[in-house]
Amino acid sequence: MASATFRWEGKNSKGAIVRGEMSAPNADAVKLELRKQGITPKPGKIKKKGGFGKSGKKITPGDIAVFSRQLATMMKAGVPMVQAFDIVGQGHKNPNMGKLIMAIKADVEAGGTLANALRKHPLYFDDLFVSLVDAGEQSGALETLLDKIATYKEKTEALKTKIKKALTYPISVLVVAVIVSAILLIFVVPTFADLFSGFGADLPAFTLWVVGLSDFMIAWWWALLLGIVGLVTAFFQAKKRSRKFAEFLDRLVLKLPMFGPLQHSSAIARFARTLSTMFSAGVPLVEAMVSVAGASGNSVFKKEILRVRDDIASGTTLAASLSQNQELFPNMLIQMVGIGEESGALDEMLAKVADYYEDQVDNAVDNLTAMMEPLIMSFLAVVIGGLVIAMYLPVFKMGEVVGGG
Repeated sequence: MASATFRWEGKNSKGAIVRGEMSAPNADAVKLELRKQGITPKPGKIKKKGGFGKSGKKITPGDIAVFSRQLATMMKAGVPMVQAFDIVGQGHKNPNMGKLIMAIKADVEAGGTLANALRKHPLYFDDLFVSLVDAGEQSGALETLLDKIATYKEKTEALKTKIKKALTYPISVLVVAVIVSAILLIFVVPTFADLFSGFGADLPAFTLWVVGLSDFMIAWWWALLLGIVGLVTAFFQAKKRSRKFAEFLDRLVLKLPMFGPLQHSSAIARFARTLSTMFSAGVPLVEAMVSVAGASGNSVFKKEILRVRDDIASGTTLAASLSQNQELFPNMLIQMVGIGEESGALDEMLAKVADYYEDQVDNAVDNLTAMMEPLIMSFLAVVIGGLVIAMYLPVFKMGEVVGGG
């Protein structure tokens, strides 16, 4: 049965009012779980919700990154946690983010830990985030851990932005080209076709082909539109539901001429940054590898990182395990990890690797954009220019006939 998110309110064993959220199949399941936790739910106070981002402005990963930095800065400055929530949450430019912060504050005020308060909002705070906060609370170094989390979120969001930048430009130009071509074929070409019908002369083969394509578009545009929507929907559903198909796509992306190296560097940067952050927080290496695998962003890397975790659990060093697959894990990473393990500074070495590969991604995005611009301009010239030429070819032919006469 599919789960939904429910908001609830009740009293804990001390009689204090507590509020929160829980994912469950139905309200009865929420009541049962709350009672197991020693919480008595209030009648009528368990309500299904669509999430903070469903109404108004959506909460983005960028909002979470900013929240992490603000909270870390205030707590390092000695501001009490509850007061820090008030300062950060009140008047937030994103009302939904403000509500989320206030919900977390209410849980903390009720006596819960910050980690447990965050755990109730898995849509915005993943296992890695919660694990680091939990480690910080248990070690008494929450301020330091929040600072590391903030840095980690800022770095990972910057990396995602760079990847989006590389992909958005060519895709947007391709979409514009398709729309412009469709407009020309459906509205402009028929006008020229009516004009050509009065010439009483044979049209060039290229023009006839374009006119035929225009007739097809006018008659079957709805079928083409439905087909495109169906294919896109089927593609994303297959990627979501089929692990084998998702792995095939991830493996294919890594082998693409221009995008492959970009994706590879991005995955290595995420691997190194995540592992560095978790290891420096005191999370055991074997336990950390689970979160690292989930944060890699590529199922091929995820599968291989989980293999590495199993090797480490059986006594193999991290560097030795990584060296078994040098196609995915570059020699520089393996050497730096080896040095880190021998010197006891693994987190520092991984941070340096992450910095290096984040710079590599930045340079790759710039180079890719520079390479794509002439290719895209050539593509537009061929598609749009070809349609225009097809319409003017008969005019040129008639001009030659008249001139020759």
